[in-house]
Amino acid sequence: LLSPLQTQGTIFPAPNFNPIMDAQLLGGALQGISCEKDVLIDILTQRCNSQRLMIAEAYRDMYGRDLITDLKETLSHHFKEVMVGLMYPPASYDAHELWHALKGADTEEKCLIDILASRSNMEIFQMKEAYLMQYNTDLQQDIDSETSGHFRDTLMNLAQGTRMEGYADPSTAAQDAMILWEACQRKTGEHKNMLQMILCNKSYQQLWMVFQEFQNISGQDIVDAINECYDGYFQELLVAIVLCVRDKPSYFAYRLYNAIHDFGFHNKTVIRILIARSEIDLMNIRQRYKERYGKSLFHDIKHFASGHYESALLAICAGDAEDY
Repeated sequence: LLSPLQTQGTIFPAPNFNPIMDAQLLGGALQGISCEKDVLIDILTQRCNSQRLMIAEAYRDMYGRDLITDLKETLSHHFKEVMVGLMYPPASYDAHELWHALKGADTEEKCLIDILASRSNMEIFQMKEAYLMQYNTDLQQDIDSETSGHFRDTLMNLAQGTRMEGYADPSTAAQDAMILWEACQRKTGEHKNMLQMILCNKSYQQLWMVFQEFQNISGQDIVDAINECYDGYFQELLVAIVLCVRDKPSYFAYRLYNAIHDFGFHNKTVIRILIARSEIDLMNIRQRYKERYGKSLFHDIKHFASGHYESALLAICAGDAEDY
């Protein structure tokens, strides 16, 4: 079992913070003949999200313009996605990513999995509110219309944000484990429903015990059992939930590694995880990445990205000298 880490991000509130000065510097960097991208990186990756929002306010007061709009108009490609992504409050950023995953040319199932399998009830509640405000439509309705089957049912369940919190009942753990084991044996629609009900609604503490009991009953790890019995996005989503219950930083390290190595650097995934986890557990994700894959996240980003885009990602990673 992994030791529970003291979760730690890579971006913290800047000391001696002066939003008016930052807004002035950004204005100068954006209005110049050639955009001074280093200035943008130095400021936006070295302030926490709430400070960036204060900078945006100061920027509007000073120039009568919207900072996000100016970033979008001045920058391009992946560098733009990073700088603009940093300007959204976390719930709005999740909502933005979900909207594009659901409404883009192709539904991006992996993005839906990453976000909905890993967020707390509170984060899901705030994300749904932001989604409704930003897009004037209901997140659950959009999931319902854009996905299908048991994958959809499980996403819908997660999007309710009704997981029990902090509660564990050892006396029912073996019973839940039996239900999961049967669901993996029998695979009927009803069993799939039971499976997702347990994984989406029981507390993390409860599921820890259930997974132990599952191992005792079946002699098999629950992830292996799910992989053997199910396939497609339903299977990926169930596994993601299990991995997030066990250790979120390990889950995101695994997703980053896949995004970097299996897809020839899947930029969207890398950007989304780095920004979304930067103030939560990105430091832990980096530790897990190094432990598990032998190379640092820093090393792999340097290897695959370039230019200001690379500099921005590395700044969010906040690497140490030994990581180069």
